[in-house]
Amino acid sequence: MSHFNRAIVAALAAFAMQTAAPGAMSATEASKWAPAELELVEGTKLSRVTLTQKAAQRLDIRTGTISQDATGRMIAPYAAVFYDVAGVAWVYTNPQPLMFVRHKVTVEQIKAANAYLTDGPPTGTQVVIVGVSELYGTEKGVGH
Repeated sequence: MSHFNRAIVAALAAFAMQTAAPGAMSATEASKWAPAELELVEGTKLSRVTLTQKAAQRLDIRTGTISQDATGRMIAPYAAVFYDVAGVAWVYTNPQPLMFVRHKVTVEQIKAANAYLTDGPPTGTQVVIVGVSELYGTEKGVGH
């Protein structure tokens, strides 16, 4: 790398460190711009994640629906199912616009784009199919 290029990289790094310096924004100012709000779900260890409209757009949040087959088995879009580090299966429900709540599920079988559940949210529940890992990271505080 030439001396000139190193000087530019050093200047850009110094600028970035100044503009991202801790304490550059007060906690009150930062909370006004927070992309998500977490609220403990009473009686559980789960948090309700409420995103700003802009955050939901940036994450490109998309939802699908819990349905039933002809035999009454619950079906979730397979893209909605994720597993935590303990191997427990979950989906994120979308009970209100921009609000997401993790819900434990029991997967009986996976066929193509469907996860057949023996336990989970009721038929008709909206579940997140795009942005699941980002919601989980937000709920767990990854990156904070």
